[in-house]
Amino acid sequence: MKKLFAFIAVIGMLSLGASSYAVAQDETAEAVDTTQVAEETTVEEPAAPVMEEEAIESTSFHKVVKKQFIQGGAMFMSFVLLALILGLALSIERIIYLNLSTTNTKKLIANLEDALNNGGVEAAKEVCRNTRGPIASIFYQGLDRVDEGIEVVEKSVVSYGSVQMGLLEKGLSWIGLMIGLAPMLGFMGTVIGMIDAFDSIQSMGTISPAAVAGGIKIALITTVSGLIVAMILQVFYNYCTAKVDSIVNNMEDASISLLDILVKYNMKK
Repeated sequence: MKKLFAFIAVIGMLSLGASSYAVAQDETAEAVDTTQVAEETTVEEPAAPVMEEEAIESTSFHKVVKKQFIQGGAMFMSFVLLALILGLALSIERIIYLNLSTTNTKKLIANLEDALNNGGVEAAKEVCRNTRGPIASIFYQGLDRVDEGIEVVEKSVVSYGSVQMGLLEKGLSWIGLMIGLAPMLGFMGTVIGMIDAFDSIQSMGTISPAAVAGGIKIALITTVSGLIVAMILQVFYNYCTAKVDSIVNNMEDASISLLDILVKYNMKK
């Protein structure tokens, strides 16, 4: 029995070794074939990998922008870039301020009414002091003059609402200035570039299509850059104006609700 098991084990090992040898030979043959095909491909098209790497490098966004910036002229392109930086800085500041000025009006009115009914005017003022935003500030100004009558409260709310509206719109005119200034700088760079191109034609004495096309291309880069900057800033400007309109509408609705609450409170007294 032991000899039989030993004989079977020897046969199995020999079979396994033979199959492994055959697989190794097949893999070696495939590797040789692959190497020959690779060598033939390399011999026939040696420059293909290099061309692909050059294509990838040429499509790099950073390099394209840098190239266009240099071709457009450092002076005018720097002014366009400065307009973009200033416009973005002002836009980001306004977006942060407007988002912080947004208040949950319904919750504020409910808390103010509860505080007014339970703790009086001082408790309502405390709610306004602990709430951030222009609507709470307007409510505080109205509550501060509640003893002088509803008409005085209404005038105070309207007046202070105008002040808060001015604070919300602060800086938007400067963003609008950058939106108008960026394409103007681009057009100026284009005009000056065209003048330089025609000066080159005049100095050469003959019209060279290559020289004219190159000069016009370089001159138009500043215009394209200015228009791109204006479009980017216009998106932020429209967002800010829409946000201001939304806050102002909430202010007006909340002011009416405040007057109704104060009228009911005076009738209960």
